[in-house]
Amino acid sequence: MSSRRPERRSSPVADRAVRLAAGERTSAPTRELAQRRSGADEVLLLWHPESDRVELSVRNLATGAGCQIEVAPGDAIDAFYHPFAYAARCERSDGVNREETTIVNG
Repeated sequence: MSSRRPERRSSPVADRAVRLAAGERTSAPTRELAQRRSGADEVLLLWHPESDRVELSVRNLATGAGCQIEVAPGDAIDAFYHPFAYAARCERSDGVNREETTIVNG
């Protein structure tokens, strides 16, 4: 009979705890909280756990134009369903400067 103990395997949670104790920084992935399409527009509600930020991403699938909007957690659902009401705070991801954009009526 051997007095050798069976080797114990660690769990992912235990491995992460050891890495954190050693000072290793792990990055938590961005999480998609909600997603919807309205016509050609795709709307994503994202949470960045490391910074505890909520972001709304709006992209027109036909043109590729889009923007990201940081929203307060309490406004997240409202922004998700009414993204263009928050468009004044939009950071464009298509390289178009809002100040240079002209809106033509009709």
